[in-house]
Amino acid sequence: MSAPDLPHSAPAAQGVDALGVHAFLDALEAAPDIEPHSLMIMRHGRLVAAGWWAPYTAGRRHLLYSLSKSFTATAAALAEAEGLLDFDAQVASYFPEFEADITDPRSRAMLVRHVASMASGHRRDTVDEAFGRNVSEPVRQFLLLPPDADPGTVFAYNQPATYTLAAIVQRVTGQPLTAYLRPRLLDPLGIGEVAWLSDRTGRELGFSGLHATTDAIARFGQLYLRDGLWEGERLLPEGWAARAAHPRTPTAGLMGDVNRQDWDRGYGYQFWTSRHGYRGDGAFGQFCLVLPEHDVVIAATSATERMQEYLNLAWKHLLPAFGPEPLTGREAADAELRERLGRLALPPAPGRPEPFGRERDWAGAVFTSSDGAGPLRSAGLTRDADGWTLTLTGERDRPDRPDRLDLRIAGEGWTVAEEPVPAAVSGGWSDGGTLAGDVVFLETPHRLALTCSRAKGTLTAHWRTSPLHPGPLTALRAPRGSV
Repeated sequence: MSAPDLPHSAPAAQGVDALGVHAFLDALEAAPDIEPHSLMIMRHGRLVAAGWWAPYTAGRRHLLYSLSKSFTATAAALAEAEGLLDFDAQVASYFPEFEADITDPRSRAMLVRHVASMASGHRRDTVDEAFGRNVSEPVRQFLLLPPDADPGTVFAYNQPATYTLAAIVQRVTGQPLTAYLRPRLLDPLGIGEVAWLSDRTGRELGFSGLHATTDAIARFGQLYLRDGLWEGERLLPEGWAARAAHPRTPTAGLMGDVNRQDWDRGYGYQFWTSRHGYRGDGAFGQFCLVLPEHDVVIAATSATERMQEYLNLAWKHLLPAFGPEPLTGREAADAELRERLGRLALPPAPGRPEPFGRERDWAGAVFTSSDGAGPLRSAGLTRDADGWTLTLTGERDRPDRPDRLDLRIAGEGWTVAEEPVPAAVSGGWSDGGTLAGDVVFLETPHRLALTCSRAKGTLTAHWRTSPLHPGPLTALRAPRGSV
């Protein structure tokens, strides 16, 4: 059974100037280093703007990267409320099988609230050490890494800290995060099914890997904006939203970029304090912005390494659009915005659906990677009555585990395939000797650009944003079989 839609409203009725939203859309689409995928804006509990840039669509789940952390903290809050978890307990107490090995006094002093606030005492991200090739238990390895300072005194954006928090929740509840959250949070919110990547231990990662729709992000943000109340029902402990959003560890100047103003305001329980409100966010521009002072939630997905620029544009164009009173005489402007949001699309790569000159020069052609180190090993072209198929072979292709995608070349626009991974391709022949295109992996932020040279028989390919979870091309999708 599908969830009921969020309550809708015309922007003007909620004091939102459609021209400001237009200005934000203009700025996003003009920014060369930002590729927007979706946007939802809620004001006073009403959805006033929502759009997806084709080939991304409303019903498709999207990899949220570190926005996953905010859901993990929410699971920890629920476990605390049920008496299963204590934020002031020692982390090691939840893993008695490792206690004898943990001799460093700082490691033993590490509390749950320290890992929940990125204050384990380490001054670096220990992810490579905790998840090394020969590591069978990341929690044990993390706890064996002596902190550089007393826990609670320094900040480091440290993935194993959140992983350990997630491991505690899964241990004390006896369930994966998705299963634990489903009846307590996801179903009551109308989110329903989500998917979360698991590691070699079978645990859901916690620090990353959650796949959910933009609608799910918006509902999650609205729940926090309302201090855990949803349609009159309390889903989160009273006061938890303020606890989670309160900056517990200073972060100024610690993220390595003087231009990251919204990362310099402190860190709470898996939420960042922003110049305006607070937020959960994930790599490449996955955002849940909660703005209590404006009674606004902004949910967005995108592909960008310029996340501060994205926030700068939001503050510049959207904040002035949130007025104190309803606006009158704005029906035409609201209708124009609604029409624009309904036709958003990413520009497809250019190209013809048929080659220049003789088809037989291309039919059956095989192209091999020109550098031997890219994401693709080879590409091949075949022709049938319905047109051309481009077969991509990933660099992780094995006889017992094929890593291949078959994509139809259709010329203008995007052509979507659902298997073996949801992907969309655009492009075609740009001249007599070159076939070029883009492949968008629709359940992730990632786009692959490729070029095949007929004269050289070579293939070049590169990511516009490189996936952070290693794996084959066929793994660039939400895991199936989640709850």
